[in-house]
Amino acid sequence: MRDIIELQRQLVPDVLDVMKTRYKILHQVMLSDRIGRRTLAASLSMTERVLRAETDYLKSQGFLSMNVSGMSLSESGRRLLEELEPVFHHLFGLSELEEKIRRRYGLQKVMIVPGDSDSSPRTKRELGRMGASALLQAMGTDDVVAVTGGTTLAEVASAMSSPVPLKGNLFVPARGGLGESLDYQASTIASTMAKRTGAQYRMLHVPDHLSREAYESLMQEPNVKEIVEVVRSARIVLHGIGDAMTMARRRKVESSVVGELLEEGALAEAFGYYFDRNGAVVHKMQTAGLRLEDIMQTEMVIAIAGGQSKGEAIAAVMRFGHDDVLVTDEAAALEIAAISE
Repeated sequence: MRDIIELQRQLVPDVLDVMKTRYKILHQVMLSDRIGRRTLAASLSMTERVLRAETDYLKSQGFLSMNVSGMSLSESGRRLLEELEPVFHHLFGLSELEEKIRRRYGLQKVMIVPGDSDSSPRTKRELGRMGASALLQAMGTDDVVAVTGGTTLAEVASAMSSPVPLKGNLFVPARGGLGESLDYQASTIASTMAKRTGAQYRMLHVPDHLSREAYESLMQEPNVKEIVEVVRSARIVLHGIGDAMTMARRRKVESSVVGELLEEGALAEAFGYYFDRNGAVVHKMQTAGLRLEDIMQTEMVIAIAGGQSKGEAIAAVMRFGHDDVLVTDEAAALEIAAISE
């Protein structure tokens, strides 16, 4: 396949340009569910005249459906995108980037979506779709899956679906709540994933940040102790990655602790632990849920995070060395690759 693409690139480069344009149109329509021509033209930086000619062709081939509310992908259009995805990964140079990062950090798999989720909600949605795909591929029967919170994990939950109910699987929150929007808390995300796949779920109704006294007291409660044991037995962990200072602010960490984090060079945060640029743990939060030793024993750990601003943070957590799969976007991947050189 790669040799054929290279021959096409040399002999008829204009054909590849047309293919790329039409692929981008179909891909953008898929991310938008339904979109008008003017909005689509603006998002692709194309003139409406050029776009009209391309969408008319795609409609004539049965790949697009159009009505007064806009255009959407037909079922054949969705199948075409799925078949073309590996080809265009190569054309856009993402396959080589995936392999470079995979080798550098000793990962089983790296999956990259085009774009920058810092500036594009649609890229973030695509990141969620690919994260859902990675998770479903990893799941077997009777698995316990622990998930963290955050906006990216919420996108993963929204993209989850299964044609057959996954009744034997159990989704659980990897940790307590941050006290922010319920939509982004780990318990909500676990329940959404379960409902969208016909699986089971359990909730962990405790705050994420606890004093030592509160932690020790809570862990004496039979109900809390029992669900925490289930969480720590998870075969699969799906987690996000955050910038250390951003996460410290979200957790309303005391200013003295923030000062310590800065002195220690904290760059990234994942599952309640703060990492420096070398992947060393420099600080941990007292939390009811997954501990570092649980992560190190988990069979499959999947990280999902994107955006150019998170490139350094993602690289730091990858250096920690206990993730198996990384799902990210192009902007973050380029930053990670540059750091690795």
